[in-house]
Amino acid sequence: MSKMIHRFCLIILFCFGNPYATLLSQTNYFVSVNGKDSGDGSIRSPFKSITKALEKARCNKKGTVTVYLREGKYILTHPLVFTPADGGVRKQLILRAYPDEKVILSSGIQQKLDWQPHTNGIMKATLPHPFIMDMLLVNGNIRPMARFPNFESTAIRFNGTSADATSPQRTKKWKNPAGGYLHAMHSHDWGDFHFRITGIEQPTGKLKLEGGWQNNRQSGLHPQNQMVENIFEELDAPREWYYSPQESMLYYYPVCGEDINKAIFETPQLKHLIEFRGNSSSPVRNIIIQDIELTQTVRTFMEQYEPLLRSDWRIYRGAALLLEGTENCIIKNCHIHHVGGNALMFSNYNQNSSVSGCHFSEIGASAICFVGNPSAVRSPSFEYSKAVPISELDSIPGALNNDFPTNCMAYDNLIHHIGLFEKQTAGIELSMCHCITVSHNSIYHTPRAGINISEGTWGGHIIEYNDVFDTVMETGDHGAFNSWGRDRFWRSSYREMSQLVTNNPELVLADAASATIIRNNRFRCDRGWDIDLDDGSSNYHIYNNLCLNGGIKLREGFHRTVENNIMINCTFHPHVWFKNSGDVFVRNIVMEPYRPIGISHWGTEIDYNLFTDSIAYTTARKNGTDKHSIVCPITFHNPAKGNFKIDQIAQISSLCGFRNFEMDRFGVISPQLQALTQRPSFPYPSVLQGKTEASAIFEWSGLSLKNLETLGERSATGMDSERGVYVISVRVMGNPLRDYVYANDVILGFNRQEINNLAQLKVAIRQAGTDKPIQILLFRNQKKIQLTIPENVIKPITD
Repeated sequence: MSKMIHRFCLIILFCFGNPYATLLSQTNYFVSVNGKDSGDGSIRSPFKSITKALEKARCNKKGTVTVYLREGKYILTHPLVFTPADGGVRKQLILRAYPDEKVILSSGIQQKLDWQPHTNGIMKATLPHPFIMDMLLVNGNIRPMARFPNFESTAIRFNGTSADATSPQRTKKWKNPAGGYLHAMHSHDWGDFHFRITGIEQPTGKLKLEGGWQNNRQSGLHPQNQMVENIFEELDAPREWYYSPQESMLYYYPVCGEDINKAIFETPQLKHLIEFRGNSSSPVRNIIIQDIELTQTVRTFMEQYEPLLRSDWRIYRGAALLLEGTENCIIKNCHIHHVGGNALMFSNYNQNSSVSGCHFSEIGASAICFVGNPSAVRSPSFEYSKAVPISELDSIPGALNNDFPTNCMAYDNLIHHIGLFEKQTAGIELSMCHCITVSHNSIYHTPRAGINISEGTWGGHIIEYNDVFDTVMETGDHGAFNSWGRDRFWRSSYREMSQLVTNNPELVLADAASATIIRNNRFRCDRGWDIDLDDGSSNYHIYNNLCLNGGIKLREGFHRTVENNIMINCTFHPHVWFKNSGDVFVRNIVMEPYRPIGISHWGTEIDYNLFTDSIAYTTARKNGTDKHSIVCPITFHNPAKGNFKIDQIAQISSLCGFRNFEMDRFGVISPQLQALTQRPSFPYPSVLQGKTEASAIFEWSGLSLKNLETLGERSATGMDSERGVYVISVRVMGNPLRDYVYANDVILGFNRQEINNLAQLKVAIRQAGTDKPIQILLFRNQKKIQLTIPENVIKPITD
């Protein structure tokens, strides 16, 4: 455990080790749902409103002031806002539940409804006052809007999608779909898009839409994975509802046996429940929120979104609990659940602030976000394929200002069932921040990454002792841990970047100036990689991690050291490395052959690894790596219970230097959270029993080709599925085709014929001949390009 965590724990024990002692030693104010604002705020005469107590507390200029909330549900009509006047250098303010009492902050208004029958089992009730009708909770559970397809709890994406969601045959049945929503996955499964329906074109039935700004990779919508909601004509299944603002009428389809006259119907009204509003010159200091339950905020997917530099993300800079411009502020032992957008965000300037001991569940977007201000970034770029020209690039390392989170912490938090409405989300998101510690968190059931780092600005993070599994459940080409490194040096063209880092190697670490450490974690991703360092991710030290399924992927970055990790039934995935990358892969346990893609330079050192079978070892040696690596059978202490310590460790250590590491400290550590958390399923360790059949490789016109057929090849190329012909390599010398086709291209069309595999390509080549120009459709740098190859450049097939 780092010194920073020890220091943090001592602070918590000092402040909160005996809550009853604080009742006697501090200035205290009390609030009760049965109180009166005309009272004096004492325990016998408490205030009724929290804002009244905070106004009173603001009069104290020094010392510790505690506002105790007595048991009950407090319905907020406006967010609670903390400003620099509430805390201070010589003052600490604590807002907390009274010991052993349950306190709930919510914006959900309970509706008093007089239900009447409508038709086909649907009930209706008039809402006498104007309300925001974005979410409806019945007895504390979110109910789906009227939608197509109907809600299915086991469906992979959006709880059900269909290619017919917006078909003219369906939309022509809708009388007035304005106010409805279209939700669609990204064409490559890189997150999602959301649109508000503004009308419908007649007679075509085509929808009029606004939106689609939530994803930073504008590559189109997935044609099959779409869902529409808030359409009256789609109100046809139990649990669904629809609100007609013209009639002020709520329509609801009850569940069988549900007594709607006794059920509690609630509708959230606010985007935020609590806000800290300061800045770097006038921060909010020394405020603690403790032991409070926060719930019911509206969805925010149609709010203003901003790109997180060149990552795949755009984000709404808001949350149920928003901290902006803070120092030494703490969120502790809270339960945040059933919120429509982000749960907790540290936005822009935050120093030495933290969240610990909290439980996040049923979250509409991300759970915890640390997001700085782009104004602090030197030479920022915001789109994947665009970058500041080298001649205009600011080459000074580091940040321009301090408007970003630094030395903050997410410690001992339970995070699960997030991304209910948005899929480009994470359990913990880091972007434009520095020295963030993410430690002892349990994160599972997420649509995308459990932990995501959007870019290299500015590194120095410690990711340790986390338990992350059941991730990438609704998206693709991602990992339990994911990062991008599309920093100021990065270019989407491999050729451009190769030249840049050769001529200006110092730019590689201009943003990722401090190393990010990933250590002592347990990762499992069944729909991607356990650890996925994507585009340009640089300056990482990865060690003592237990990878249970997806292995470790390093794509086109620099200065990554990967050592002493265990990969159960999986392997190492190096993708598209550069000359002099500085990458090191040593003393790891590997159970399958490496899966390199586009590798011509194998970094600084790939050696001293332990392979559990000879096939994987032999394959590696053919690459010229692993001169001192060994092949050795191993057994584990108790894999069924998750203990993958090696029994023969003395022998193994003497042969390759691998050391056992702790197997019982992953995830949350507080007893109350441990009692609630789940654990990943543990695979039975196995090794390859025989030589696997190699994929067919076709050599033609100086190209080495194969069917695109693996997740790794999809990731390396950015393809949406396993189709097309993958270009493994291109012979440079004496090959005119090198000017047209590059390594890592995917051939999708040849002479206007669709190409899905090698067999189709061979037929098309034979039909085309060599004496006429050829049209070829390629997928390169994650977009389709059409090229014309002159006559007599390609060669005939000789086999």
